[in-house]
Amino acid sequence: MSLMKQIGGLLGWLALSFIVAAIGGWGSANAPVFYRELMLPEWAPPAWLFGPVWTTLYTMMAIAAWLVWREYGFSGLAKRALQVNLVQLGLNMLWSWLFFAWYLGAVSFVEIILLWCAIVATIVLYWRLNRAAAILMLPYLVWVSFAMFLNYSIWQLNPYVL
Repeated sequence: MSLMKQIGGLLGWLALSFIVAAIGGWGSANAPVFYRELMLPEWAPPAWLFGPVWTTLYTMMAIAAWLVWREYGFSGLAKRALQVNLVQLGLNMLWSWLFFAWYLGAVSFVEIILLWCAIVATIVLYWRLNRAAAILMLPYLVWVSFAMFLNYSIWQLNPYVL
């Protein structure tokens, strides 16, 4: 594969990742105000932390997908892995809308469990293709695991809001 095609592919995966981030961001436009008004568990992170963490994670997700695509294209197991990756990106995007825009605590909790499963499936498939790609997804899995417990806790602490 030519260097230009590799660079174009990386830029494409980064663009896709940050388009997902932007669409999810529209759904969480009121998140800073909403988050401050919620009852939070003592272990909840400050609102300012989410932006840098998500920026880092979206970049790592894009690089992971690019590593798989660069090595295998869209064929065989790589096609399946990249399709599952697209599913998890879609679920990621939807969660912000469910929780921050539509205030659906229970639905967002069920959805984040599905997201977690899709991330695990992506990691398992990536592991079979490119271990570096799988490893790049691990911080995302850890963060979403934390977010899942945070989602549940906030939903339980704010039953009349969520």
